[in-house]
Amino acid sequence: MTLNRRHFLLFLGATATTAACGIRPSQQTSTSGSSTFSPGVKLAFQPVKGPMPLAVNALASDRQMTEFSQYEVVDDLVLPEGFTYDVIASWGDKVGDSRFGYNNDYLALIETSPNEALMSVNFEYVSAVPWQQSYEQVMGKALPFREVDQAVRAAIKAIKDDQVPGLNAYALPDGNPIKEQVKTICREGLIDQGVGVIALRRSPDEKWRRSQSAAERRITGISGLEDGRYLKTTGPAVAIFQKTKGQGYVDKLGDKIIGTFQNCAGGITPWGTVFSAEENVQVQVPEPVYADGTSFDPINRPFNITDEELTGMGNVFGLAGNKYGWMVELDPTNPNDYGTKHTWLGRYRHEAVGVRVVAGKPLAFYSGCDRRGGHLYKFVSKAAVTDPKDKANSKLLSDGMLYVAQFQADGTGRWIPLAPTTAIAPTPPTFLSGVMLPLPQRPEGGVFKADDDAQIEAFQKKYKTLGALYVGSESEKQGAILIDAHFAANAAGATCTARPEDTKIAPDGSLFVTFTSGGISKEDGSPDSRIFKGPDGSTAYEYGWIMRLAEDGDAPEAKTFNWKMAATGGEPANGGQGFANPDNLAFDAQGNLWMVTDMSSDKLNQEVLANRREKNGVPITSSSLRGIYGNNAIWYIPMAGEGSGQPYLFGTGPMDCETTGLCFSSGDRTLFLSVQHPGEVNGTRKNMAAEMRQFAMQTTDGKEFMQTRKVPIGSNWPSKQANDPPKPSVVAIHRSNNQSVTA
Repeated sequence: MTLNRRHFLLFLGATATTAACGIRPSQQTSTSGSSTFSPGVKLAFQPVKGPMPLAVNALASDRQMTEFSQYEVVDDLVLPEGFTYDVIASWGDKVGDSRFGYNNDYLALIETSPNEALMSVNFEYVSAVPWQQSYEQVMGKALPFREVDQAVRAAIKAIKDDQVPGLNAYALPDGNPIKEQVKTICREGLIDQGVGVIALRRSPDEKWRRSQSAAERRITGISGLEDGRYLKTTGPAVAIFQKTKGQGYVDKLGDKIIGTFQNCAGGITPWGTVFSAEENVQVQVPEPVYADGTSFDPINRPFNITDEELTGMGNVFGLAGNKYGWMVELDPTNPNDYGTKHTWLGRYRHEAVGVRVVAGKPLAFYSGCDRRGGHLYKFVSKAAVTDPKDKANSKLLSDGMLYVAQFQADGTGRWIPLAPTTAIAPTPPTFLSGVMLPLPQRPEGGVFKADDDAQIEAFQKKYKTLGALYVGSESEKQGAILIDAHFAANAAGATCTARPEDTKIAPDGSLFVTFTSGGISKEDGSPDSRIFKGPDGSTAYEYGWIMRLAEDGDAPEAKTFNWKMAATGGEPANGGQGFANPDNLAFDAQGNLWMVTDMSSDKLNQEVLANRREKNGVPITSSSLRGIYGNNAIWYIPMAGEGSGQPYLFGTGPMDCETTGLCFSSGDRTLFLSVQHPGEVNGTRKNMAAEMRQFAMQTTDGKEFMQTRKVPIGSNWPSKQANDPPKPSVVAIHRSNNQSVTA
């Protein structure tokens, strides 16, 4: 059953009238051409043609089979006719005394005058294949990958099976040649993560370009290690950081923090500061902590290089895991600001920021934990906002309470405080698709996984409140709870969700949340099956949802709320709207909704044979079925008019990439976005290589047909020249006639 227009508009509840940053688009009209759309629909652009028939195509089944029997994927940003893009900055470009990092993600534009702006850019991680392939070519110097790889392989052979594989370089003596080589690689890898501030200027022809400014700077994964530019901290976890001795590892830097890394999504405040979300920090440092909030030893995340990622880059520097996984606030206009981590906002795998600021009310700050079984959180400040544009509002983040959402199947919910006095009440594994529920382990520290309801009952009998799981004074326990937020939330009964990847405040004050994937994980868990179901009622639904959450009484500080699912990913024939894995959301100045997708790189354009079987004859998994959706894409959903509530394809990204960081300039004349990790799976495209693949597709009414698809192997974007390395880049999209992008 496809979501109808009336249902979608009821879900929205109000017309949007604001712009927000945090999404993605593409260039050049598809070589497959464009298809027919519903008559009477007036759009600001002619949608590009994707690989899948959509309900808005308004084509009969036999016509769909003909129109979509052939499709060519393009290694470029594919945009509607009349749109083009300019590359603003790419990996390796000079920024201050450093460089533009890798895998640019969230963008925030601060317009300081009519034609001048500062842009904050997140750099999330380095993609193992293209980063290693291209580093020497782009940077002009080599890294000792081969030597270190041999040392890592030898170390893995020598360790026991129950240890994390890799090389514990931290334990090697200073001056050891291998340790120094590991430091060299990790230093470069962490410099390519973090946050950057770049200066832009708009020329008379309406095009934005880089300009020089003293405000340009980088905050990297090693800021403070060698330059003294430590990040600051506020809130209860500071008491834990200041320990000189504890149950676990202490870095003895006190409240100073070395760097920020794995910076994914973010948000902008009405007072002009930017928030950067530290997401998958468990890749680089140990995630578990002890009951006093101190970290596990660096040996628990040794350095390693695989075909997919470089892990444990914090190991060789002895970085304390409890100092990563936070929200970083930055004022782009202050050249001396290198970031503050506000610990009242909690430590977990942060994605997105939704900031609700109402004069006379407490500040409400929303964020999601992007892991399978992760939670939705809200911080409420103790004091109220006086002036929404006053930069003193940042101080409100130093005192308040962090809450976590518990959803009920009837469309209601409540916010549970993550306080020492909160009762222990975990969700039984019965409602988690049979997947174990990770909980804090005490007194040993770390976590354990509950297999059945009996284990939950025993845990609840042993521990009555969250405070019983942690040690120290009440303020120290509060700090430890915030450091261990995800696992404390599990213990308190928070709803395990389907990877909340964006939180956006609508003009009416309601919250929009994208839940990217309802799949399950043996390590992390699964979403609550009572809340997250596919159109046919199935659990472990891979393709995702969009939710609208409204606080009771429209109060930012409300303890209860109502929620409703409105948009569902998946194929139209199966009740979806033609997209998979919704990620970022934004409203343009016209009040229309934009959404992008985040399908895994290794699933993009993977062949799906007849009868939806893999090459060995086994039925394909729902995860691998995502190959039919092509490249990650940008969707536009009008909020008024004949086509309201229906998604239209605005663009698709280059090969293996994720497009993200959507950010409009004033008047929507320019749309900035990040193109992240082009060529992530296959690296550099050699000699314009491509291959033909077969895909078992469905018409919108469920009739199966085969599509032959031409798929490039690797990427040469953004140069698009044969054998050039792919480089993550930020682009500025605009109309050829310089009119508004959205008008």
